[in-house]
Amino acid sequence: MADTATSPHKSLGVPLTAFAAGAVVAVALGVFSRFHDATLDGTTTLGFADVRDMKVVLSVVIGVLAIGQVVGALWIYGKLGIRAPAWLGKAHRASGTAALVLSVFVGYHCIWAFGFQTGTVHGYDVPPRAIVHEVVACGVFGAVVVKVVAVRSRRAPGWFLPVAGGLLFALLIVVVLTSAGWYLDEKGWPSR
Repeated sequence: MADTATSPHKSLGVPLTAFAAGAVVAVALGVFSRFHDATLDGTTTLGFADVRDMKVVLSVVIGVLAIGQVVGALWIYGKLGIRAPAWLGKAHRASGTAALVLSVFVGYHCIWAFGFQTGTVHGYDVPPRAIVHEVVACGVFGAVVVKVVAVRSRRAPGWFLPVAGGLLFALLIVVVLTSAGWYLDEKGWPSR
């Protein structure tokens, strides 16, 4: 039995509140994206041929960082059977921050330049892959909210952090595969 004087009370309220807040963020992004007038004004290509090419390259980087996050977390928590070096925690936080910053950058360009598209756009039917991508991409930012709460909370149950991290990882991988993965399969690596 845990000593309640030295350990904080674990509460289901923390994950429930985090999931509710994450859902609000995801839905709000989806609604804004759907009703925002998509434009290339206010976007950048970072020297690539167009916004899509830039997003593909950065999405691949995000996917690699996400895989590194899972490996790092497993290593830090002793699940790989080898002792984690002292620098790994800082590297894990830095790569997670980099993945988040890049995700916000790519997400901004998705929402601003393309919006949430359904039905027929410019005479073309929006494919189911693109709709799945749009829905799951909004979910990524909701999952970021959940993950940040999980990392920061001392009152959350022990299962909350791995569930939050796993959810974020799964959503990121689906987003990367339904965008960059599809693009690379169809068109190959973007040129500069």
